[in-house]
Amino acid sequence: MATLSNPTLLIDYEAPAMPRVLITAFEPYEEWSENSSWLTLIELTRWFDAGDDLVTRRYPVDFQAVKHRLAIDMQQDFDLILHLGQAPGASVMRLEGFAVNMGSNHCPLADDGPAAYKSQLPLTAWTDKLHGRGIPAQVSYHAGTYLCNATLYMSQYYAAREALRTQSTFLHLPVSPHQVAARQKPMPSMSVPLMAAGVAMLLEDFLQRK
Repeated sequence: MATLSNPTLLIDYEAPAMPRVLITAFEPYEEWSENSSWLTLIELTRWFDAGDDLVTRRYPVDFQAVKHRLAIDMQQDFDLILHLGQAPGASVMRLEGFAVNMGSNHCPLADDGPAAYKSQLPLTAWTDKLHGRGIPAQVSYHAGTYLCNATLYMSQYYAAREALRTQSTFLHLPVSPHQVAARQKPMPSMSVPLMAAGVAMLLEDFLQRK
């Protein structure tokens, strides 16, 4: 049996029914010595005993490297991919509904890809559930034109091109209070356990829908 050990959530899973899930995060970048997405993923893995059904990755902050590693990872045909990324200045968890075919250089991410992909996951329902758990969240309709958007777009692109069953979204996360304190600069934040609880709730709901 695969269980979520955080007693505040009281979630219990039967391993045979668990779809295969990939959760990704990013390494620190620029002036940030830590990345809240990676801190959240580390916290989440302390709660789960999910065996081979839950795969985690830490990607570099480099488009070509992410593109290459994502293409390899997606050959496993996951049911769900949750990409986590840090969003300094954010005060809520942002569930990204769209990814556009445009990179930071204003060139297409995939020459033969559509202008945009829309996530087919129940983001509005998930946001409502997060609110019910006391976790600030909102649906976002633009993930930007940097690596976060590119990661989500390429996930959707590879899934469509290879006829995979994979559904995906990107979760933009606030920085943690520890990161704010380290920078000594006022900024919205959210605790790592709370963000991990939010990600766990999305997993719980996805599994129940399956």
